[in-house]
Order: sequence, then structure tokens, then C-alpha cells
Amino acid sequence: MSDLSLNNVPLDWVRAFEIAGRTGSFTAAALESNVTQASISQRITNLERRIGARLFIRNARGVTLSVQGEAWLPYVSAALRSLDESYEELFGIQREKITISASASVIELWLSPRLREWQSKYSQQIMLSTMVLQAEDNLPDTTIRIEYGAGEWKNHHKIPLFAEQLSPLVSPELLTGNTSWLGVPRLAVSGPRLGWHEWARHTGDPITPVPKIRFDSFSAALSAAVSGSGVLLASLPLCSNLLEQGKLVRLSEHVLEPQETYWLIANKDGMTKSQWTKVVEVFAKA
Repeated sequence: MSDLSLNNVPLDWVRAFEIAGRTGSFTAAALESNVTQASISQRITNLERRIGARLFIRNARGVTLSVQGEAWLPYVSAALRSLDESYEELFGIQREKITISASASVIELWLSPRLREWQSKYSQQIMLSTMVLQAEDNLPDTTIRIEYGAGEWKNHHKIPLFAEQLSPLVSPELLTGNTSWLGVPRLAVSGPRLGWHEWARHTGDPITPVPKIRFDSFSAALSAAVSGSGVLLASLPLCSNLLEQGKLVRLSEHVLEPQETYWLIANKDGMTKSQWTKVVEVFAKA
């Protein structure tokens, strides 16, 4: 007769089941747990023998949850999540505040609109820091960074925030009386990112790709565009709220889609999986 109690069942057996059930793969569970696939398989087999039920159906193509496994998984996931959160709250680095370091424009346009959701879900203190104020080497291990790149960071949690799309944006007031936006002054931001040269090549617009006004920061250039100083080749995801509010309008259906984009990244040594999941849930949501 099987023991229907979970007394003396090792926690790593239960975790192996939860991760494998959530990911749908023993291999993926092994990668997340930093153990071998054979170890995950053995832990789940031990758990199945202990409770007297088959949790997975094995076949040549992989594994799938059994009816009993599928029914039990949500309860196990909720229990482990509660255990992790309570542990971090009482004993772990959850007591420390989380710092998110990003450019001023990303903080204003992407993070700030999502702060209310964070406050409604979590009591943990969060600090937003502009990158220009604090060198990366001086940031605490619990810092999460938002950086622009191609995802080249190793030994980090990382997830792209959005698929970058660039398109000309302008204040609607600047278009009053203008029959064509091609005569509107163009704004640009210094740096290596795609600009008006690439836009002209991409669209074939008959304009000279030389900006009239150049800025050293995207925040300053965007403020100038909103105030009606010119048209800016700007990030559609970052400027979505300004577009919805009617402060800016699109001038073309064409978009530039660079390989680089904004990434949410954190050092794995200083950020627990639970903390990282919380931040991703709120701040990486479109």
C-alpha cells in the first residue's frame, strides 16, 4: 500500500516534477535545475513510486503529463511559489530593495507607467537609477539593468523587452499647414544606432539624410519632438503612450527593425529566480 503522505519526500523530487511539468521537458528541467537529465528522471521516478501514481507518460518523442500529473501540477506550483516567496521574505535577499538601472528615457517611458502594478502586487522596495549616475561596476548584485544590445550577456538572466521598431514621429501641431512632412526639420540622437541615413536607404524617401538638430540623449530629442521642434526617428514601443495620448503622430507606415533591442538583464549570482520572475512579470509586459 502506498504512503499517501508527503512526509519524508525530498523537496527536490517535488521540484523536479514541477519544473518538468511546467516546461514540458526533462531536459529543460535539468537545465533550469543545473543537474543532469538523468537526475531529473530519477527524482520523478522516485516521486511516482512514493505516491503510487504515474505523473508523466514517457514516449519516444519525450514526456507529457498524465491526467493525474496535470491535475496535481497547479497545486504543486502554487505551494512551491508560496514556499519560495515566504523564504525570501523572511531569510533571503528579498529583504533588500531591487534596483533597476536604465537610461532616463526608458525609466520615464517604459518603467514608470508600470510602477503602479508593481506596488499593487509586491511590498518590496524598488529603486530606479539612471545609468549615467552609476557605473555598472558599482551597482549591487541585486540590480536589474535595461540595456540596448543583441543579447550578448553571459551568466545573466535576460529577456528582450520588445521587438524594436523605429519610425518618424512628430507633434501634430507641426503638421498644421504643411502639405508634406519631408520639409519638417529632422531631429537626431548621436550614437551608433540606426538613424536617418538608414531610413532614407530603407524607404527611398527623397530627403537628404542630414539631421537639422542633433542631441546627445534620446530624452532631450523626444522632448523637442513633442514640443514641435521637428520629426524624430523614434522607438514605437517606447513612445506608445505618447502616440495614444495624441502628443505624437506617425508619419509613415514603414519601420526600421534593428537587430539590437532593449533587454532586461540581471546577474544570476545576485538575483533569485523568484525575484527575477516577479520583475519580468511586471516590467517586461507589453
